[in-house]
Parts: sequence; structure tokens; C-alpha cells
Amino acid sequence: MSDDYVFDSASDEWLPAAEAAARAAAAERIEVRDSVGNLLADGDSVITIKDLKVKGAGQTLRKGTVIKSIRLTGDAQEIDCRFDGIKGLVLRAEFVRKH
Repeated sequence: MSDDYVFDSASDEWLPAAEAAARAAAAERIEVRDSVGNLLADGDSVITIKDLKVKGAGQTLRKGTVIKSIRLTGDAQEIDCRFDGIKGLVLRAEFVRKH
């Protein structure tokens, strides 16, 4: 076991290097929340909360449409997903809720 310690300026204390690395990784993780505040994760299913016109596809996702197996992007408000006939669909998290 390593005895390396790192000074954490946020908490003004010396921490073991492994704990400091874990805190830094947790701080970098982006939380994506749906329209009602539920935390979303990769692989979740969501439901649209309003009719959404899909640009470039000439299609509308109706309210209540279930989207399965979402993927999180680097943006806290965007989720990547697939739907029949629409490739590369990106939805804003504010227009969906967790299923």
C-alpha cells in the first residue's frame, strides 16, 4: 500500500492519493437528469413528455413514445438514442422522463 498523500485545496486537508483520485473522478462525472429530476444512466429507457418534431427526419415523436437504451453524451442536457427510422437521434433531457 502506498503512503502517498496529496493536499486537497477544496477541503484543505491531506488525503491518500487513491482517495484524492476517486474524488476527482466523481467531480468530473456529469449528472444528467430528466424533466422531473430523476438521474439518468446509460441503458435507461425514457418516455417523451411532449410531441417533438425531429429535424431532418420529417417525423414527429409523439408524447408517450418510449425510447430504450439511451446513451449519455458529454453534455448534461443531451442524450443519444435510437428510434425506428431515425439514426443519430439526440434528445434534450428536459423533454423526457425516466420509464
